[in-house]
Amino acid sequence: MRDRRSGILLHPTSLPGPHGCGDLGGAAHRFARWLSLAGQRVWQVLPLGPTGFGDSPYQALSSRAGNPLLVSLEVLAREGWLEDADLAGGPDSAPERADLPGAARWRWERLARAARAFAEGAAAQGSAELEDFRARERDWLADWALFAVLKEAHGGRPWTEWPAPLARRAPAALDAARARHAEAIFVEEFAQWCFARQWRELRDHCRALGISLLGDLPIYVAHDSVEVWTRPDLFRLGPNGQPEVVSGVPPDYFSATGQRWGNPLWAWEVVAREGWEPWIARLRGTLALVDRVRLDHFRGLEAYWEIPAAATTAEAGRWVPGPGADLLAALERALGPLPLVAENLGVITPEVEGLRRRFHLPGMAILQFAFGKDPQAPSFRPHAYAQDTVAYTGTHDNDTVMGWWEGGAEGSTRTAADVAEEKAHARAYLATDGREMNWAMIRAIEASVADTAIAPLQDVLGLGSAARMNQPSTLGGNWTWRFREEDLGPAHAERLAELVRLYGR
Repeated sequence: MRDRRSGILLHPTSLPGPHGCGDLGGAAHRFARWLSLAGQRVWQVLPLGPTGFGDSPYQALSSRAGNPLLVSLEVLAREGWLEDADLAGGPDSAPERADLPGAARWRWERLARAARAFAEGAAAQGSAELEDFRARERDWLADWALFAVLKEAHGGRPWTEWPAPLARRAPAALDAARARHAEAIFVEEFAQWCFARQWRELRDHCRALGISLLGDLPIYVAHDSVEVWTRPDLFRLGPNGQPEVVSGVPPDYFSATGQRWGNPLWAWEVVAREGWEPWIARLRGTLALVDRVRLDHFRGLEAYWEIPAAATTAEAGRWVPGPGADLLAALERALGPLPLVAENLGVITPEVEGLRRRFHLPGMAILQFAFGKDPQAPSFRPHAYAQDTVAYTGTHDNDTVMGWWEGGAEGSTRTAADVAEEKAHARAYLATDGREMNWAMIRAIEASVADTAIAPLQDVLGLGSAARMNQPSTLGGNWTWRFREEDLGPAHAERLAELVRLYGR
């Protein structure tokens, strides 16, 4: 019998609590208990790395480090490394909106205080645990700590704008920087240790409740990241360190100019010569935190859209063959059967689907895409699902169900007539008058044959467009939504639990 599961998509920054954004403290553990009460056995999160420009988890400064924003200061206070007075005040943000820049500054000051308190008075066991962590994670931790400190020392500017000896990693310059910034480097390492400890406690709690964690690994890394700074040879860069070509996707039904993401593209031939080890390490590091991994932009492994760096839109791009089965086979040899979910959205060809099936990876289906004129819409209708599917009402890049349902054609290539036809189709297909479209769509994915059904928490709460997590290809206002603790209660859990019972999840 197949294992049918139901889950919720919620990034930890969207949890309630003080100090400007959600974290790994009490609210995270209460949410895990709520998931269990609701019969949910999957908690999906976005990439967990420290974010840079635009606060996007998909443009992280590191794919191995954890985001210090998520470290609970209350936990540090309970361990005696902060005083109660240190926790007073904080960023003045609305309960339903995270102040990510303000929280980052305020929280980092407290993390630095905790690090100093730890250094001055840690018990032998604590010091030994930190040293063990530093030794165990040395393959990425030392580079990350130095990168983060140098970025701060240079006013947050990208590494290509640092003095040349540091940008090009001259050994003498790096040694001098490590000596000059030793205290700040210790704070960075302490912060990563705190993140690792708190994440492990949350993961252990979830395991005890029967909840698995579904993480996310972007196919690309940010140009201004420790990975590109330390190994520029792994990427398609020019002599000045800037990308020659960048990532994106071509024009489609949803965008007349496509999407220009701007990440540097991998120099796949170099990665291959190293036995694919850079990618093996990336995936191994992610699997140290979660049970399964959504591989973002899976189709880029079969072929990717290469855009000249000078182009301002994605229209000038071209398709280039990706590493495909060679990479996936290397990952499988190193790590065993791959616990991956293939994000197979966008321009999906038979070759992409063949690659996914060859490695027995479940794909994704987005119910919001099922009712329009996009050529792929029929495959997103529940009667067309295969069992090896993770079905969603929507993702972090979609509007909420109620925002989509109540909205119009703005921001897409659709006409008002297209929208009216789409909504009529949705009403007929889901046998609903539309008054509770969020629950009609949740019911549809739960009832489907898809092995896993996941809804963003916003859809459980029936929230509108103001709760949307991200509007692709836009800057400002993204990634900031949070729920209020009082908005989520037993009634929501009972309604979800009933669907789980009805449909054998």
